[in-house]
Amino acid sequence: MEQIGKLGEDFVAQYLDNKGWTILHQRWRCPWGEIDLIAQTQGNSPQIAFVEVKTRQQFNYDHDGLLAITHKKQTKIWTTATAFLSEYPHLADCPCRFDVALVIYTFTATEIKFTLKQYLESVW
Repeated sequence: MEQIGKLGEDFVAQYLDNKGWTILHQRWRCPWGEIDLIAQTQGNSPQIAFVEVKTRQQFNYDHDGLLAITHKKQTKIWTTATAFLSEYPHLADCPCRFDVALVIYTFTATEIKFTLKQYLESVW
């Protein structure tokens, strides 16, 4: 299952890259937790997006992973994001947001197919 999750994160990273974003880190870890993707938007006022990716099979029990984003999980990601900005202070002045990507996967005869069900910006 971890491999499916990694493939889902790769899928979202490619999606953001195609939109012109820069992927700063994937699976950034510190003692307080992990952030799936850290990306920077381009343009006149770039933002840092801390992206939580939830990859689920079709017809899942937790609304495509949305129910897994509990208050406790949000707090853990926020604490981890604070540690990231401490380690990269040149990014600390950029506006930051917390996004969630909900990815659905299905098996075909020859591959695993990924679909971005929803990309939610500034969820908390």
